[in-house]
Amino acid sequence: MNTEAFEKTNWSWQFYLFQMRVGEWLDYQFSRFQKSLPKLPSGWEISPEMWYLLNILFWVILAVFVIWVIWRLWQEFGTYIYAWLAKLDNFQISDKNVSYRQLSSNILIKKAQEFYQQSNYREACRYLYLAMLQQLHEKAIAPQQPSRTDGEYLQLLNSKTNAIQPYETLITTHEKLCFSDQQILPENYQQCEQAYQDLFDN
Repeated sequence: MNTEAFEKTNWSWQFYLFQMRVGEWLDYQFSRFQKSLPKLPSGWEISPEMWYLLNILFWVILAVFVIWVIWRLWQEFGTYIYAWLAKLDNFQISDKNVSYRQLSSNILIKKAQEFYQQSNYREACRYLYLAMLQQLHEKAIAPQQPSRTDGEYLQLLNSKTNAIQPYETLITTHEKLCFSDQQILPENYQQCEQAYQDLFDN
């Protein structure tokens, strides 16, 4: 067998080596700390179980800190990353991992039209729905909340406007996309597009 086929290193090995180095560094620091302490009674030492517990505690605290730093960085720069990615033609947006407010309604409408031209009516209708949510957010009619359902949007809009029919068209079409395998036809897209224009193109 060719020796080049063997892995020279991998992430798990590197992580293991890092963990060993940190453990040795902690041992060294603790031994220095112990030497600086007053003389303790003979036979006193930290048990292996306590060392194990301290080791676990260290890694948990480090992991929580790293996750917190990543989360804060994402909060600060996530919008810029998505805005940059939106300019790439092949960038596909997923409901589950993109906040709607990170893209303008104009970009969402443009994407809807692109999907319509590709005969992908499901995605085209979905992007019209996302554009509607973005418009509602921008106009402070219904600020976006990730936990808010389509039914909750309808209920909120019912209390704020009399022209509920266009919203119902977009929202019920979105529900079909999410909760059924029903085929979405060009007519469905045209209905959604007309509903969107009735709402926001005046």
